[in-house]
Amino acid sequence: MLGDFSTHSSVGPPQPVPPDGGAVQQAADEFPPRLQRTLDLRLAPDQLAALVEIHRAVAGHLDRKALFTAIAQVLQRVVPVSRVILLLSDTDPSTLTVYAAYGKLGVEFYQGQTIARAGSIPGWVVERGRPFVLDRAEHVRQRFPVSYERLQRWGMESVAVVPLLTETRCVGALSLMAEQADAWSGVPPILLEEIAASIAVAVDHCAAYEELGRLRDEQAALLEINRTVARHLHRDELFATLAQCLRDVLPSDRFGIELPVAGDKLRAYVLATRNAKSTPVQVEELPSAGTACRWTEETRQWLIASSREELRERFPVTFDVMKREGMQSVCAIPLLSGERSLGVLFFMAAREAAFHELRRDLLDQVGSAVAVALDHCLAYEEVRDLRDRLVRENVYLQEEIRREHPFEELVGSSPTLGAALHKVDQVAPGNTSVLILGETGTGKELIARAIHNRSARRDRPLVKVNCSAISAGLVESELFGHVKGAFTGALERRVGRFELADGGTIFLDEIGELPLETQVKLLRVLQEQEFEPVGSSRTLRVDVRVIAATNRDLQEAVRTGRFRPDLFYRLNVFPIAIPPLRERRADIPQLVMFFLSRFSRSLGKQISAVAPETMQHLCAYEWPGNVRELQNVIERAVVLCEGPVLEIDPDLVPLSAATSRASEPVARSGSAEAAPPNEPAGVPAAAPDDIAPLEEMERRHIVAALDSTAGVIHGPKGAARILKLHPNTLRSRMEKLGITFKRTRHET
Repeated sequence: MLGDFSTHSSVGPPQPVPPDGGAVQQAADEFPPRLQRTLDLRLAPDQLAALVEIHRAVAGHLDRKALFTAIAQVLQRVVPVSRVILLLSDTDPSTLTVYAAYGKLGVEFYQGQTIARAGSIPGWVVERGRPFVLDRAEHVRQRFPVSYERLQRWGMESVAVVPLLTETRCVGALSLMAEQADAWSGVPPILLEEIAASIAVAVDHCAAYEELGRLRDEQAALLEINRTVARHLHRDELFATLAQCLRDVLPSDRFGIELPVAGDKLRAYVLATRNAKSTPVQVEELPSAGTACRWTEETRQWLIASSREELRERFPVTFDVMKREGMQSVCAIPLLSGERSLGVLFFMAAREAAFHELRRDLLDQVGSAVAVALDHCLAYEEVRDLRDRLVRENVYLQEEIRREHPFEELVGSSPTLGAALHKVDQVAPGNTSVLILGETGTGKELIARAIHNRSARRDRPLVKVNCSAISAGLVESELFGHVKGAFTGALERRVGRFELADGGTIFLDEIGELPLETQVKLLRVLQEQEFEPVGSSRTLRVDVRVIAATNRDLQEAVRTGRFRPDLFYRLNVFPIAIPPLRERRADIPQLVMFFLSRFSRSLGKQISAVAPETMQHLCAYEWPGNVRELQNVIERAVVLCEGPVLEIDPDLVPLSAATSRASEPVARSGSAEAAPPNEPAGVPAAAPDDIAPLEEMERRHIVAALDSTAGVIHGPKGAARILKLHPNTLRSRMEKLGITFKRTRHET
């Protein structure tokens, strides 16, 4: 027998029952009328007995797995069946879902497996709502190639496929297969119809009950998500809670949240994997280009892929991650807050089409709940970071206020100072790196402050770092910060100076004293504007303008290998040379009156003038300590002054040198008696043969200091303290001059 037959119309399927606790009782109540209808069908006694047995088997089951198990066990006793397959209608009109099968291996349940309706007997049955009986598989080789291929694979020869019809729809099809040909010729069509009608009602009841339970579980889970995540404002706590809540809402093998970060990257917080339910949150950074999450974030649309092969060309980065983790299907949900896209919630599964049947409203509700919680968390983090930043800046600025500045503003009108200030005006508006060159005490820090105050960064802090005052082992921690546990004594996280200066300017004084290994990291900050704190693998990006200063000859340091040439060229973009005070003597009277007014006011004295001879001495002195030395001299003179006119103490300035220079007539241009420009006034010229080389004099001086301290360099009684040098600077000069000195112990 080959073909289809009309559905029996005299007996309709029972009325569907509501999927609640009374469904079992209602099914039992319907059993007597259904039995009476069965008796009216005029079937053979054995067939009537078989149909009654099926009615009894399906009655009272609200679990589809238990229902199908009962159906399979009964059918093999009442009809000549070798394999039973239950297929259900899918949301995709072109496919049917294979729910379960019964055969030689027993009962098997499937998840996500589908067959195409086109080219298959079940597809034809569901579309037309009529049974189809086949006596030999060869007869459908051309008409139903999909079914023919499956029958050949399973070794089945004949098949009967009946639709599962309720009053309103076709819920699927029941496929009954036999290994022998023409196995269904002795089975009345009315019997198959009645079997299908009973199974259809039972399947519909189970589906409705399962749908109600699923909705109840989803609502409970969404309520739990909203209830629990609202209590957490810290990211780690929030993500740990989400991992617990979402695990049962959308079953998956791997899920998490991806957030956009600087540098066109995505930071993935993997909340859970299939390996362990209590896996801690894992963090991974990926390039955003070529990811499904980037597309979801930009388009604000959710994405579901049944197989990773669908993503190979379109999203290669996501494809590589899924291949590495052994995932097949993915679901990505945008996390939206108003007009902003905060990130993406993603789920992955090892099986194909794992998320194919997810409802859109469920995805929207889950995404909305997570987005609200994430928005609150990110807002709290932003407020907390701003608060902590303000606290850090306030502490730093208060330290700056407590620290006495050399002077409040630049004083002077000499052409040499004017040329330097003109360069300040030229370079200040941009973000160009500046290298300030000048002797000690010339006001390099003041020039750096002037550049910062004239730039667009003036509302952000100017962070100062004296590189020579930091121990060599702590330079990196001071500049770049460190994480807790980075080294012995790192009991908490420390914010480095570069992070503190983000958005502003950092002033690196005595840049020539930086160790070579720190110069490498500083070069990276200048080039890439990023660094890693000590002990951390996390890269921090900053927007910092760098101003460096030194009183050393950096070009000589480059030649001797004590300073990296690439760092020098990077810093030396715009050099500004600050003239020493001896080259702008015309500014000395202004500076003297400025300091006199300042210290007179702070000390509560009424000093309004400077004695002419004192001013003459001050203008004649060479000022090796430059403006800082002049400031100190005036402060001490004001402290000692007892009248309204300031007079210099002979101990403050070498008056012999100053007086000699002041008393000498200024030689006219071209005069044979004019002194050499670099020779101090009042110092008799020595014969060239009597002058030792400068390096030899420096060597002798250092050796003498080391002799007096028995080789001790550090400490209050060390040679560095006597020479007024940083210990690292002294060691560097000893190495340059070839001085090797062993520490000795004094005999007592």
